[in-house]
Amino acid sequence: MINYTKVLITGASGFIGKRLARCFLLNGYHVVGIGTSPSHPFSREFKEFEWVSSDTTIEGAWQNHIPGSDIIINLAGRNIFRYWTKKYKKAIYDSRILTTRHIVNAIEKGKTQKLLTTSAVGIYGDCQEALLTEERALGNDFLAKVCRDWEKEGIKAREKKVKVAVMRFGVVLGHGGALSLMTPAFKLFVGGPLGNGQHWFPWIHIADLEKAVEFIVENQPLEGIFNFTGPGLVRQKEFARALGRTLNRPAFMPAPSFMIKAIMGELGSSLLHSQRAVPKNLIDSGYPFLFLDVDSALKECAN
Repeated sequence: MINYTKVLITGASGFIGKRLARCFLLNGYHVVGIGTSPSHPFSREFKEFEWVSSDTTIEGAWQNHIPGSDIIINLAGRNIFRYWTKKYKKAIYDSRILTTRHIVNAIEKGKTQKLLTTSAVGIYGDCQEALLTEERALGNDFLAKVCRDWEKEGIKAREKKVKVAVMRFGVVLGHGGALSLMTPAFKLFVGGPLGNGQHWFPWIHIADLEKAVEFIVENQPLEGIFNFTGPGLVRQKEFARALGRTLNRPAFMPAPSFMIKAIMGELGSSLLHSQRAVPKNLIDSGYPFLFLDVDSALKECAN
């Protein structure tokens, strides 16, 4: 069994990156975090944490940390929850594809390393009622194309004999992240489903995401593509009702589809896509989910 000791995380100052960095630090790893923030609070809290402030879309000295890392977790990418101008769409694309390309280019062939690189279930596009396992054909909209190119760059690391795990994230539920954008409307008694709410809503609790990453790292031979989604399938209107129950607020104020598209443009259209994604490969690999349904996941987030 290989003894991993050093983890490098791009995007380590984000919602997910901080959770994973803390997890590995508490488990005795040395963690190198990379991101554009000038500093990171963990630099004061943990002696085994090293922060590198750098723009990973540009080649530079930050790449020198890659050959010495046992595990590379690639989370870098601009937030998609902003209005998509032509310029911002380029930033969304470049922050993912260029970062991943620079990581893979800096990997030295022959070293025993593992790369966990991010993608999203948006890669499938709008699939209506279809059940989405990791073998599903890919979509053709903007986010699907971003994810396709993102994964393609990461999988190139296999040419250097690196084991690669691709993590296709659903909406991550936790203290912060997407929930911080959803809950204000509910707290003001104006929450509800998006559009008619019939589209499937892929979700995963941050604790399951964290534990699933650990699971893949600790199971050294494990690689491939994994839907990082909870096993409890739910439509968006059912998710809205569950969130309302958790916050003790009603969920009867739908946001009409035409309004979502008018206000948010192309992003709004993507929020109405239906992705009935199941974590088949995680389940088949033996990962034991902590949260099997969205109610229990949201209840924990509210505590």
